[in-house]
Amino acid sequence: MPRERDVLLDTGPLVSVLDARDKWHKRCLVVWPEVVHRCVTTEAVVTEACHLMLRGGAPANLPLDFLLAADIPIMTLPAGGHRRVKSLMATYRSVPMDYADATLVALGEGLKCRSVFTTDRRGFRTYRLTPRQSFVLLPG
Repeated sequence: MPRERDVLLDTGPLVSVLDARDKWHKRCLVVWPEVVHRCVTTEAVVTEACHLMLRGGAPANLPLDFLLAADIPIMTLPAGGHRRVKSLMATYRSVPMDYADATLVALGEGLKCRSVFTTDRRGFRTYRLTPRQSFVLLPG
C-alpha cells in the first residue's frame, strides 16, 4: 500500500459526490480533489454505496466505476479481520456501528490511518483508532 493512501473513504461522501441531490454534495465535492489520491476503501463500503445508488434510481455500478476510474484501492479484510469487525460492532453497538464502518475502522487500525472522509459524524466521532486516538473527520 503506498504511503500516500492515508484517508479512509466512507460510503456517505462516495454517494454524495455522485448524487447532486445529496445534502452533503457540495461540501464533499470541495474536499474531493484534495483527497482523491489519498483515499482507500473497503468492499463493504462499495457494496453499501452501490445499494444506495440503486435505491436512488441510479445505476448500481456507478460507485464501482467511479472508484476504478479514480484508481482508489478497494481493500479486502485480511484473515482474521472479520473477527475484529465483529468485536468492533459489539463494542460500538450503542452507536450503532454498521458492518461497513467496522471494516473501515479495522482497515484504519491495520494501516494506522487516522483520517476518514465521512458524513457519519456521530459514528466516527465516537469510534477510536486506539483507545486514546480519535479519527480526524473530513470534511472538517
